[in-house]
Amino acid sequence: MKIGIDISQIVFQGTGVAQYTKKLVENLLRIDKENEYVFFGSSLRQKKRLDDYLANLAERKNVSVKTFPFPPLLLEFLWNKLHLLPIERLIGPVDVFHSSDWLQAPIRAKKVTTIHDLIVYKYPESFQQRGGHDVVANQKRRLGWVKKEGDLIIVDSEATREDVIEVLKIPQERIHVVYLAADERFRPQPRSEINKVKRRYKIKGDYLLSVGTQEPRKNLKRVIQAYLTLKPDYPKLSLLVAGSSGWGEEIKSVNGVKLLGFVPDEDLPALYSGAQCFVYPSLYEGFGLPVLEAMASGCPVVTSGVSSLPEVAGAAAVLVNPKSAEEIAEGIKKALKNCQRLSEKGLTQAKRFTWERTAKETLKVYREAASFAYQEAVRC
Repeated sequence: MKIGIDISQIVFQGTGVAQYTKKLVENLLRIDKENEYVFFGSSLRQKKRLDDYLANLAERKNVSVKTFPFPPLLLEFLWNKLHLLPIERLIGPVDVFHSSDWLQAPIRAKKVTTIHDLIVYKYPESFQQRGGHDVVANQKRRLGWVKKEGDLIIVDSEATREDVIEVLKIPQERIHVVYLAADERFRPQPRSEINKVKRRYKIKGDYLLSVGTQEPRKNLKRVIQAYLTLKPDYPKLSLLVAGSSGWGEEIKSVNGVKLLGFVPDEDLPALYSGAQCFVYPSLYEGFGLPVLEAMASGCPVVTSGVSSLPEVAGAAAVLVNPKSAEEIAEGIKKALKNCQRLSEKGLTQAKRFTWERTAKETLKVYREAASFAYQEAVRC
């Protein structure tokens, strides 16, 4: 079987789709020596980063790479809007093609795509136009082609599967749930590493941690409100917010709250490990990878009891109503009182999710899609 995968989004470091693409590809190649892979990548400004990454993959016998200096806007127009130029013209014939989170190219092969979430339908206000892209319009066009042409669809959670059935009206038999996992670097860190990161970010004493782009869906304003409610009882406890500035209402630092901005991947395990608890009451997530990252790092978790987050957290976190700052505050209190128990349960929960399992289940989807072509050939 010849499998094509669009890995263009691997260049957007720090994003969930980049992490998903990178870990999926690495684990597919580790477990599968039988099938042939063709990796398609396109970027104008970051083509060197793309080429550097693919250079390592191209050394494998069952891998070929095809990179192009096309700007995303061009392919968005050609593929999502006009739906012209079959991707075989760029990569040659394949049996199955796995499209990206951004583009849905026309193709004669069997089509697999991953829908990470339906934020463009659930929370369209979370997006603003960036670099000439109308994100909501582009994603809706892409999803329209996925509905019309996609043979099989991968989603990150049962909650997203239900959203896809309800909103896009795609039959459930075309949808497969394949869970993600935390990267192997997320594990309990020694005190020396925690202290090193605390010095780097000038962190003093104990702290709560929240991670996420500063946008309304991440619910950071209520996190801060909950923290300020707790502050009289925990005067030495600070709140750290790690994540790039996004859009919507501006998050301003107040007494005891430290905005770290973007934090590189290598610093996150120690930040998680050093926190008294991780607070993540997001209003909506297709999966919620930071919850698993915190658990794998030995950090107690407070998260929302909505969308996919209960699936990820299981019984290993304190679940709260994300629309109530008071309930978030009570959840933090509960976590602080049960740190050791929650830490142990979280470590066990995180081990249930592995990238090897993600790759194996994705490969099953490719095989099922390829079998459709065989059945159609037999009927002909």
